[in-house]
Amino acid sequence: MRKPKNPEKFKAANKAFNEGLRRHPVTGEGLPAFGTNVLTNVINEAGAYPTYNFKEGRYADAGKISGETIAQLETERGGNPTHGCHVGCAIRCSGIFVDKDGNYITKQPEYETVWAHGGNCGICDPDVIARLDFLDDNIGLDTIEMGATIGVAMEAGLLAFGDSAGAIRLVEEVGQGTPLGRILGSGCAFTAKAFGIERAPVVKGQAMPAYDPRAVKGMGVTYATTPMGADHTAGYAVTANILKVGGDVDPLSPAGQVELSRNLQVATAALDATGFCLFIAFAILDQADTFQAMVDTLNGMYDWNLTGDDVAALGKKILSMERDFNRRAGFTAAHDRLPRYFQREALPPHNVTFDVADKHLDSVFNWE
Repeated sequence: MRKPKNPEKFKAANKAFNEGLRRHPVTGEGLPAFGTNVLTNVINEAGAYPTYNFKEGRYADAGKISGETIAQLETERGGNPTHGCHVGCAIRCSGIFVDKDGNYITKQPEYETVWAHGGNCGICDPDVIARLDFLDDNIGLDTIEMGATIGVAMEAGLLAFGDSAGAIRLVEEVGQGTPLGRILGSGCAFTAKAFGIERAPVVKGQAMPAYDPRAVKGMGVTYATTPMGADHTAGYAVTANILKVGGDVDPLSPAGQVELSRNLQVATAALDATGFCLFIAFAILDQADTFQAMVDTLNGMYDWNLTGDDVAALGKKILSMERDFNRRAGFTAAHDRLPRYFQREALPPHNVTFDVADKHLDSVFNWE
C-alpha cells in the first residue's frame, strides 16, 4: 500500500474532503439513498430521457424502474440499496439486486443500464433489466452499447419495443456467437448499418448514453466533441443543465453550452488522471473548500504544490494529447458531429432539435 509523503497534510485534507462529500445533497443524500438511478425520475421529468431509440424525451413507465422504486424493491426482498463499491467509499452509491426469493442476481443496475435496457427499449420490469445487466456482465458487453443496439434492433423490426423475452434472447445470441449475435455484438453503429437504419444514436462509433442531446444540449456538445465518442462522463453537462450544480445553463438553449462542455471536459480529464471517482464532481463544483481539499489530498500524497490552475492545465494537456492521437488516426472536425437526424427531428415534449452550430462545436478546444 502506497503511503502519503506528507501524512499529516494528507489526513487533514482527506477529512475535509470527505466531510464536503457528505454535506452535498447529491453525494451525501441522493446517490447514497438510490444510487445513480436516482436520475431516472429527474431526467424523465426534464424531458431529456431518450425513449424508444431516442424518439421521445419522456417514458410513461419511468416510475416503475426509478431509483426510488428499485431501492424499495431491493430492501423488501432483502437486498441492499446502499453500500460502497470499495472499502472506504464515502458516497456509497452501489447496491445489490436480488430476486423475489432473495437470491443474488447482479449488482444494483446503474442509471445508464436501467435506461439502456429499460426506457430506451420500452421495458419497465426491474427483474428483466437486472437479468440483462447480468448477461451483459457475464458475456463481457457494455450495457449502454448493448441497450442502444437492442433499441436499434427493435426499430429495425427484429422485435417489438417492450418485448422483454425477445431482448433477453438477443443478448443471449450475442453470447452464443450466432450470426445475428455477431452482428449485434459488433455494436449499435454496425447493427444500424447492417439493417439499413439511419437513426443510430452514435458518435465516432460509440453509442450515446441516457441523456438526449436535444434536451440537454451541453451533453450534445460533449457527445459530439469528446475524443472518446459519445461519452457522458467526459463532460457531464447535466450538472448545470439539469441539476443546477456548478451553475445554471438553460438545457434547451444553445447559449453557453460550448463553454460549459469545454470547462467540464478539461476538469474531467484532469480528475480521471488522479484516480478520483467522477461523482465527486458534484461536490467540488459547488463547494470551493471541497475542491481545495481534493487538490490538497494530492499535494499531501505526493508532496506537490498543485493549484487549481495546475489542474486545469493538466486537463488541457491530456485532451490535446487525445485529440492528437485521433488526428493521426484519421479523425477530423467532421467526426465531431451528432447524427444529422438530431438536427432534423424535434424531440417531444419540448419539441427541440440540436441547434448548436458546427462552428461553435469546432471552438470547444480553442486553446490548441
